[in-house]
Amino acid sequence: MKKIFSRQFYIFLFSLVSLTLKRALVFAQDSTAGSSTTSSTTSSSTTTVQPWMWITGAVVLLIIIIALLKGNSNTSTGTAHTDKVTYTKTTSSED
Repeated sequence: MKKIFSRQFYIFLFSLVSLTLKRALVFAQDSTAGSSTTSSTTSSSTTTVQPWMWITGAVVLLIIIIALLKGNSNTSTGTAHTDKVTYTKTTSSED
């Protein structure tokens, strides 16, 4: 008998249905069930990054890039370390 749907289709379908039900449960929560008071305060503060932090970050990034490029340069140019092996074979012919 020919299979119409594969196992992966059933897993996908189950995942889709379960995520849809979870989403429906989240939206079904009633936010007005109890009495609550809401107060909000607004404060503004600006965060500035010191210049030495920018310089330190740039130096670290530059060191990482140089290390990655230097490590890759040997294999891409074909100058990888190889050993030279010399094999000599002596044969004697006996008539």
